[in-house]
Amino acid sequence: MNVLPRYSLVLGSFSAGLAVAFGAFGAHALKTRLEPALLVIFETGVRYQMYHALALLFTGLLYLREPQLTGGRYLPVLFGLGSLIFSGSLYLLALTGVRTWGAVTPVGGVILLLGWLTLTVSLLKS
Repeated sequence: MNVLPRYSLVLGSFSAGLAVAFGAFGAHALKTRLEPALLVIFETGVRYQMYHALALLFTGLLYLREPQLTGGRYLPVLFGLGSLIFSGSLYLLALTGVRTWGAVTPVGGVILLLGWLTLTVSLLKS
């Protein structure tokens, strides 16, 4: 197997597993410890992490089928890094209450948007 789809599939499955673990942690351990607004922020991080874990799995499978996909090699980096920064900053904001982490979140969001744009352009070119 080519290293790119393998990397995307491994990263996607690992990230999905973490999203499930973080979701359970939020639902059980944090539910009584965080104020409702911070719990919503934490849950948003979990939701977007799972969305982009699925995007990583999809792009890995897509790249197996279409190895000539232009821009395909950037997708695991964009979705992985974007998810880490976006969701990670939301987790830190929720757990620490430090609002400065909220200023980091849009950086991850822009990287995620670049991932979706790259995927769209790649599919249009293939």
